[in-house]
Amino acid sequence: MDFINLRFLDIIDIVLVATLLYYIYKLVRGTAAINIFIGIVIIYGVWQFTKALDMLMLSTVLGEFIGVGMFALIVVFQQEIRKFLLMVGSANFTSRKRFFTQLKFLKDNTQKESATNIPVLIKACENMSSTKTGALIVIKRHTSLDFVKNSGDTMHNEINAPIIESIFYKNSPLHDGAMLIEDNVITATRVILPVSSDINIPLRFGLRHRAAVSITQKTDALAIVVSEENGRISYINNGEFIPYSSTNDLIRKISEDLV
Repeated sequence: MDFINLRFLDIIDIVLVATLLYYIYKLVRGTAAINIFIGIVIIYGVWQFTKALDMLMLSTVLGEFIGVGMFALIVVFQQEIRKFLLMVGSANFTSRKRFFTQLKFLKDNTQKESATNIPVLIKACENMSSTKTGALIVIKRHTSLDFVKNSGDTMHNEINAPIIESIFYKNSPLHDGAMLIEDNVITATRVILPVSSDINIPLRFGLRHRAAVSITQKTDALAIVVSEENGRISYINNGEFIPYSSTNDLIRKISEDLV
């Protein structure tokens, strides 16, 4: 009878909660937080199950855990919450429905490819890798990077391998700091990025890698680092080092993340 008396607003409520959980899952998918998220969902499900069976003691214990756990969630998911709020706060509601695009509600399989010329960018990184020329490149997605862009030198050049290599050439006055790329344009050089103090980052990684981890934790930007020590090219997304098997695999992963 309760199901028969289900109101239209109840259906909307269920759909909205399910949608919220789905997009929270997509936000934390691929990070260490995913296991915590799944654990919370399981505990909540067990709690509801014990309540339905009138198992008072166990349901009370789990209920208290869920209640106190809300404060713990803020600590555990602080990076994800920060990124979500940055995304919402920087959304442009009047430009091409970008807010909904960021949440991927309107994403479809016909969406156009990214304007960024990834093959040319990776070609420049490979050339710098062969000469062990250090580089830090940040690719803007949806979150505004103006808060770091203002720390560097403004530029407006279309992506071009020789230009990128000349900027990071060790004797170039522009080689220190990060390069910002928006769409297919280099918009700033010598950008100062916040450096992550995460103790889980291996000691073999230097300040470039820590800065790349930090900017991808605080925003939805992507980062590419060329090591000055060994020439290795690292790809960082969501504060994580993304493994790849070949140049084509790296190009594919970056292209997919930019869409």
